[in-house]
Amino acid sequence: VQREKLASLGELTAGIAHEIQNPLNFVNNFSEVSADLVAELLEERQRPEADRDVGLETELLADLSQNLTKISHHGQRASGIVRNMLQHSRSSAGQREPTDLNALADEYLRLSYHGLRAKDKSFNAAFRTDLDPALPSINLVAQDIGRVLLNLFNNAFYAVQQRQIAERQLGTLKGFTYQPAVLVATLQTPVGVEVQVRDNGTGMSAEVQQKIFQPFFTTKPSGSGTGLGLSLSYDIITKGHGGTLLLDSKEGHGTTFTIFLPTM
Repeated sequence: VQREKLASLGELTAGIAHEIQNPLNFVNNFSEVSADLVAELLEERQRPEADRDVGLETELLADLSQNLTKISHHGQRASGIVRNMLQHSRSSAGQREPTDLNALADEYLRLSYHGLRAKDKSFNAAFRTDLDPALPSINLVAQDIGRVLLNLFNNAFYAVQQRQIAERQLGTLKGFTYQPAVLVATLQTPVGVEVQVRDNGTGMSAEVQQKIFQPFFTTKPSGSGTGLGLSLSYDIITKGHGGTLLLDSKEGHGTTFTIFLPTM
């Protein structure tokens, strides 16, 4: 189990690097601008009292205050990404806490995509979210549910990548017009929360679907997967959270995984 966690953490690393770089760019940019504002303010303060522009000083101070707020926001965003990474690598203590499932899904979707892009720069896919704004905070073991989502996203992007490769090898116009796409959707229901992860990838045969949740079963090449991801995901959802994890797949067309988590 720990080996699977570390394997998925390795897949996260490139995506995390990309995600952290984004807020760090904001921090660096706002810091540079703020340094210029401070220099301008000091220059104005050194003028004789009669020549000082009080309005300009007030404006410069307001800009500085705004920049510091932005620096703090993006710094906290980077800290949050690191914190989630550390949670992902730790053994779960099984502690449930109110969790924003929409934010969790959105974050791990981006991390998964950028992780795959770091390995294969030629790969591009459309990924989007359809998140129910009415979704309440849910008592979850956040790092475990994050691990499930990451596994489903990784599998979805892998499936669309493999279909894209196969379609292009056909050398047909239809093959080159194929657009890889992954969607995550959440929905509040009367008795719980539903999460769907859909892709238009390779899909699965009926035989593969019967084995997909078995430990150590994998369709990936040797060394590319532990075969434990979906098995652990199934246990986390069903045994750890009293929910269900369902599969709907059509070979050559795509796959949908549906998670249901009770909120009662």
